[in-house]
Amino acid sequence: MNWIKQQAANVAGTREPIYGPSAIQSVAEQAEKVPYTELEKKNLKWEAMTSTCVETQTFYLMSDSGHIGMAQVIYSNVAGIHTTCQWNTKIFYPDSKTPALWSSDPLENYDFDPEKLSFYADGCAITLNEDGTSYAVKSATNEASIVNLTVTRTAPGFHVGKDGKSYFGTDPKHPWGSMRHGFWPRCHVEGSIITKAGEVDFKGRGFFSHALQGMKPHHAASKWNFMDFQSPTYSAIMMEYTTPPSYGSTIVNVGGIATDGAILCAGSRGNSVEHTKAKEDSQNDWPEPEAVKYVWRGMSNDKKSVSATLEGSLGKRLDKVDVMAKVPGFIKTIVGGVAGTKPYIYQYSPQQKLSITVSIDGVETTEEGTLFTEATFIS
Repeated sequence: MNWIKQQAANVAGTREPIYGPSAIQSVAEQAEKVPYTELEKKNLKWEAMTSTCVETQTFYLMSDSGHIGMAQVIYSNVAGIHTTCQWNTKIFYPDSKTPALWSSDPLENYDFDPEKLSFYADGCAITLNEDGTSYAVKSATNEASIVNLTVTRTAPGFHVGKDGKSYFGTDPKHPWGSMRHGFWPRCHVEGSIITKAGEVDFKGRGFFSHALQGMKPHHAASKWNFMDFQSPTYSAIMMEYTTPPSYGSTIVNVGGIATDGAILCAGSRGNSVEHTKAKEDSQNDWPEPEAVKYVWRGMSNDKKSVSATLEGSLGKRLDKVDVMAKVPGFIKTIVGGVAGTKPYIYQYSPQQKLSITVSIDGVETTEEGTLFTEATFIS
């Protein structure tokens, strides 16, 4: 019966049978031997799978003026039958009064360069430069948010383990799904997003994430925690997901700490995130976080012990996103048939700045910075 349920789940997006934790080969297992691998240009290629997947390139922006932004392209394939691409732009304003700007537009005539390092569609382009250190991010797909940015990494990129992937399936040699994240944790940003209210200068810091969910998103994860912290000296990033019970509610965490020109540490099992305070959202019963604690532990390339802690109150929520109300139709096709699936994203950037404490071989440094974080609940 499991085989029948699996085939139905693959095509219709219904809930999977219970396989247990042995059916996920977490990237944490790779990280026991190879904590992380620095990204080369070839690691930035789009996979653009012809089977069910969601692949994204997302640029997170923290401007010197206090604006927080995001520019993102989503490539989605449903059962190898239908492929769709979408451009999303979001701006949060520092005055805490101006409503967030959100633009989301379907893309036509999408394509890649021959090496699959750059993405193009009508009205937009994400172009990697020749030496693989900078992206030009441009979009005129929506007159409410015309994007013209250059995002240049100032520290090495990385993925956790050897290939950055967790694999799903009862036969490790023939997995039926995967999850990968590659990061540029510390970037310099130049350029702007022109809105109907005027131009927003996004000169400042940034973070780039390239993610591939090589299966239906709600089959891979039932909840997510994501954070991006940028300070004058440090960049700290973390992405954690918990699988549904079908894969044993397994927690997979990838993240690291970087400074200009170097990764201080990166890996998996030394990292953790905890919602230290939460309240029930009366609209959907999800435990909306109010305070958090993030921890990183690892070793530097020169074998020094590295740890970091960031904790505190999240303050007033920036936004609560009802995913089923916001996302394009193709995602609803993938997710909508599953009973109990009610995805919401809670977004925060504390007005009361938080500080990170970084310890290298027992020598501690504490520094204030800007945090952007999301908690996502799916099922």
